[in-house]
Amino acid sequence: MILNSNQIQKIIPHRYPFLFVDRIDELEVGKRAVGVKCVSADEPYFLGHFPKEHVMPGVLMIEALAQVGAVALLADKGNKEKTAYFAGIKTAKFRKKVIPGDVLTLEAELIKKRGTFGISKGIAKVGNDIVCECELMFTLS
Repeated sequence: MILNSNQIQKIIPHRYPFLFVDRIDELEVGKRAVGVKCVSADEPYFLGHFPKEHVMPGVLMIEALAQVGAVALLADKGNKEKTAYFAGIKTAKFRKKVIPGDVLTLEAELIKKRGTFGISKGIAKVGNDIVCECELMFTLS
């Protein structure tokens, strides 16, 4: 483990219940990061999202991937005190459902950065199965 949740919170502004990354296992500052989210049945969103069959909302997988990408970007000392904001979602595909007990591996790679704007590519996996893929646009402020 490279970063635990307390260390992640020193880099990005997210807090419970909107911090969707439990730890960062790999980090190449300014390039890529790999994080982990352990999905548990007591997540607050399960109370209202398919309460009879708990399924993690796809938008929250996208948010988790964005947070991992933000860690890779904001861990750079030149970006200290900045915040990464969503500027858009270029693509998003959901391949399989994610349920309590699953462990999401969240891979985010910064594929383009120009000034305060950039694009990251995200892949979420459960085991070897890809459950979500996306390209996200962000802006720094």
